Amino acid sequence: MTAVKVRPHVGVYDLPVSECWRLGMRSVIWLEDVRRGDIGDVGGKNASLGELINGLSGSGIKIPGGFATTAQAYWRFIDFNGLREPIGALLDAWESGRDTLSQTGTAIRALILQGVWPPEIEEDLVSAYRNLSKRLGVKTASVAVRSSATAEDLPAASFAGQQESYLNIAGERALMDACRRCYASLFTDRAIAYRQANGFEQMKVALSIGIQQMVRSDLGAAGVMFSIETETGFNKVAVINASWGLGEYVVKGTVDPDEYRVFKPLLGIPDVVPIIEKRRGSKQRKLVYGDRSTPTQGVLTSVEERAGLVLSDEEIVKLARWAVAIETHYECAMDIEWAKDGQNHEIWLVQARPETVQSRAATNLLSTYRISSKGRPLARGLAIGNAIAAAPVCLVEQAGNPDCFVDGAVLVAATTDPDWVPLMKRASAIVTDHGGRTSHAAIVSRELGLPAIVGVGNATQLLQPGQVVTVCCAEGDEGTIYQGRADFVAEETDLSDIPETRTQVMLNLADPQAASRWWRLPADGIGLARMEFVISNTIQIHPMALVHFDGLRDQAAREMIDTLTRQYNDKTEYFVDKLSAGLARLAAVAFPKPIIVRMSDFKTNEYAGLCGGRQFEPREENPMIGFRGASRYHSPRYRDGFVLECRAIRRLRERMGFVNVALMIPFCRSPQEAEKVLDTMAENGLKRGNGLEIYIMCEIPSNVVLAAEFARHFDGFYVAAVIATLGGSAELVVFAGGATGAILKDALAATAIRIHSVTIAGSTRIAFMVHEDETGLEYRFVPEGPEIVADDICAVLQVIDEFQGNYLVASGSLPRNAPADVYAEIARCADKKGTRVILDCPGTTLRDTLGKAPVFLIKPSLEELEVLAGCRLDEDGVARTASALVRDGASEFVAVTLGREGALLAGDFGTLRVPSKHVVARSTVGAGDSFIGGLVWLLEAGGAMEDAFRFGIAAGAAAVMAPAGELCRREDVFANYGEGWLPGGPLGQAI
Repeated sequence: MTAVKVRPHVGVYDLPVSECWRLGMRSVIWLEDVRRGDIGDVGGKNASLGELINGLSGSGIKIPGGFATTAQAYWRFIDFNGLREPIGALLDAWESGRDTLSQTGTAIRALILQGVWPPEIEEDLVSAYRNLSKRLGVKTASVAVRSSATAEDLPAASFAGQQESYLNIAGERALMDACRRCYASLFTDRAIAYRQANGFEQMKVALSIGIQQMVRSDLGAAGVMFSIETETGFNKVAVINASWGLGEYVVKGTVDPDEYRVFKPLLGIPDVVPIIEKRRGSKQRKLVYGDRSTPTQGVLTSVEERAGLVLSDEEIVKLARWAVAIETHYECAMDIEWAKDGQNHEIWLVQARPETVQSRAATNLLSTYRISSKGRPLARGLAIGNAIAAAPVCLVEQAGNPDCFVDGAVLVAATTDPDWVPLMKRASAIVTDHGGRTSHAAIVSRELGLPAIVGVGNATQLLQPGQVVTVCCAEGDEGTIYQGRADFVAEETDLSDIPETRTQVMLNLADPQAASRWWRLPADGIGLARMEFVISNTIQIHPMALVHFDGLRDQAAREMIDTLTRQYNDKTEYFVDKLSAGLARLAAVAFPKPIIVRMSDFKTNEYAGLCGGRQFEPREENPMIGFRGASRYHSPRYRDGFVLECRAIRRLRERMGFVNVALMIPFCRSPQEAEKVLDTMAENGLKRGNGLEIYIMCEIPSNVVLAAEFARHFDGFYVAAVIATLGGSAELVVFAGGATGAILKDALAATAIRIHSVTIAGSTRIAFMVHEDETGLEYRFVPEGPEIVADDICAVLQVIDEFQGNYLVASGSLPRNAPADVYAEIARCADKKGTRVILDCPGTTLRDTLGKAPVFLIKPSLEELEVLAGCRLDEDGVARTASALVRDGASEFVAVTLGREGALLAGDFGTLRVPSKHVVARSTVGAGDSFIGGLVWLLEAGGAMEDAFRFGIAAGAAAVMAPAGELCRREDVFANYGEGWLPGGPLGQAI
């Protein structure tokens, strides 16, 4: 350890205090005399406090008063004790490698803590403290003593938590000791390292100390808020974190706080409460006042404190308005600390600084991550950033042991503070048990550009050292830790490259948690927001189970509902509150442009899958055309549930202020049904007109046949459409039912538009292509296929009995009068002859068939597989469900078709995933039939199932490539199979 000699320094600071003030060398200055430009004198934190007091106190914002020591006072202390040279020598020894950072920091802090106060500075501090006590009307004021570096809280350098602050300091001696400790904290190990990493000269940064009236938040609450959304930079939303007690636990990430989001553009409208999210945190501990020897201490919170929300709606809105005022005053996004006094219940702002991450982000670049083939989820928490990282876990209990950390690992800890920054810089991702979006771990992870998941709860217990995991923050507000190393890709889009279009382009968004990630896209609003996504993912409960909770027979459902709704005296309010808030997050992204919200369109089997739902839903053979859409809204079986939907929409538009919300009614069969639905909506405050537009979804034949009558009831027709990009070309594909397709074809026949038809051999399916001469656009209309005829099941079984082939493909929907087990009977009949059965039929038919007879292969779509699983499936869930069907003996093989995402094959060998081939689509007919045909053809030729699966995909792609008027072309199939995207092997070469 380097030895240094301390020599007291005598200089200009030995002048009388009055002369020092005359020369501008002041040691103390009141905060009301400070401005934003005084950073060089009082540091960034104190300069900002002075700016707040001077610029915003008149607008009703409350800032605790106080005073600050100056940078000149710091240098006076250093020189009075002769510390410049020894500190410089110690720093030189560290930079040259002779001493460690820990040795250097410890030695410098010891020198400062041994220093004595110059008499004139001590006199100024004591005098100002007495004056502050007098202002507050107390003998001995309780104050907060905070460090404020002269290079701190700049837009490009946050210095987050680098120096110390001390709370509940009372008495002159305690004040002087706390101020000396603040000076010493300029040379914490983390502060020394931070300055070096950011290019600040160590001996040119001074420290000011802020001495500020203490707000009794130990009896109330405190927290942090940002004037923008921290993860996405969405500048129309303010994010507020709140917890009980002093705010240090929120800043350090010791607790999991409440989180509130407020939509700023609507704050100026009277009687509007634009709170778009209220998320309750666990808040298990709080920091309160201690005694003289220990000014603060941590204690457990009560059951009531954990269960309740910290702030009322009125307080949330007040803080958000203050955030807007401060942001407007500073002309930049702000990071703000606040405190609520538990004695008088007043809210105060105690700090404000420029936000340092999103303010430096490139606004024209949109970075996105996509994850695939992920392992099972291990844990979840709040996602910080939107990136993904995969690496082994390194579990660290204390920051003081850096040698145990492996560079590039996932750092897993209970929480972090500034001492952890050197380790965090070496990590590929951060995971903590505790903390919110405004915690130290979250802020530093953003600054470092690392994905982080905070507030997991038990990550240090769940994750094991060396275990390879994937930390995913790319799926919305919630981050997930997946087992193993997932496949993922990163994409970057330059938004300035997106051309302007004459056609208005709207987004299709469903997930409120991820909606704000797309706020920068140059869209004309949201064209479709599915209400059922919010119901299934956020609410999770059947609305009728909430309305009739007392009569609910399912005990497990009752317990789950009790848990989810414990904050609500009225259980139906849970549905209204969660639905309105979820839709508000979508509406906020579009505002003031329109968003079209489709009222719930679950099918009965999907509704039955919600908690408590089975008691209220009928069992239907084909839910696609059953009790769904508009028919539910006025029916006694669901009307009370629809009333809850209407209450949520009314709150969304009226109380929250999102008048940009329009509504859409799905599956409305007749004008008479439309009248009943609109009457029900009007009875519940949603009367068409006065700014509320209501559309009908055009999806069944009657909507076209009776278009003129429907038009009298609605403001417009919504035609379901999807843009498919294949091989670099974009085509608009409009899906219509069989009868609808025929009607459209007849309607267009008399125009100048050319029509091409194609007939698939062996069926009555017709597809036709519409080409507009004026625009050059081509539209492909694909009617539904016919149902199989089963008037005489015995005759069908007789045909099967006489069948001599190796494979039998049973395809199509069952007629409404057919027995539910007809396919099972067909499969049993075929199995007796040694014929392998392939089922290509709806999910409900598969559900009624599997397990009742041997089946060789099934070909469900994703939606049909979800029917079998009874829930929505992600990529991992698809593979698990398909494998389970094979493992349980339901089918030897499962081939799941995933559209543009390709297909997945499951068998006793495991799973095989083949991506879709990007081709120029000329026809949309026959792809599924061609897939089955190609698969069977290669099996008959002696190929293995894996090769047959690939050959089937080649045939399906060929069907899509075929020009209108032609079927799947043989040469296209072989060309596809021979390309590199489909490994051919010896068999492929022989063919």
